Amino acid sequence: MASTNDIKNGTVLVLDGQLWQVLWFQHHKPGKGNTVVRTKIKHVVTGKIVDRTFQADTKIEMAQVDKRDMQYLYEDPNGFIFMDTDTYDQVVIPAETVGEAKDYMLDGMMINVALHEGTALYIELPTFVELEITYTEPGLQGDRSSAGTKPATLETGKVVQVPLFITQGEKVKIDTRSGDYLGRA
Repeated sequence: MASTNDIKNGTVLVLDGQLWQVLWFQHHKPGKGNTVVRTKIKHVVTGKIVDRTFQADTKIEMAQVDKRDMQYLYEDPNGFIFMDTDTYDQVVIPAETVGEAKDYMLDGMMINVALHEGTALYIELPTFVELEITYTEPGLQGDRSSAGTKPATLETGKVVQVPLFITQGEKVKIDTRSGDYLGRA
């Protein structure tokens, strides 16, 4: 058991038997009354985000989360296969847990996986990835109907907007948080 004063961003709490990850927290001292801790928490399994307020110094249960660097190997019908580089154990992570991150994952990529009692809770991608453009139309300098950008398909299958001068076969840097083009790699 820990106190609400120990809450930090990324902490996983056990509330009513379910796991919730803290996205944001703030200690608040109103003019009258006791100090409270306001939080924005996300349900680890469903992804539902709620606001929750705790009284200061309230005892809460924090889940033991083990974050490990794992190597992404491949995708199969059961999910995504990762290998723990320390023990060489292979872990199957369901597609629901991986979610949109699959659009940025390449075979052999190192990814941070959060585990609780042997179950994968979520994965954390690197902030930026370098991916190759597999298909894009040639960009015409006079064509400004699309504000100087055009769609391009990455090697993972994701389609992003890139500047007109980018050609097929080039490597580009992509922000995994927003999916935006950042520049040539």
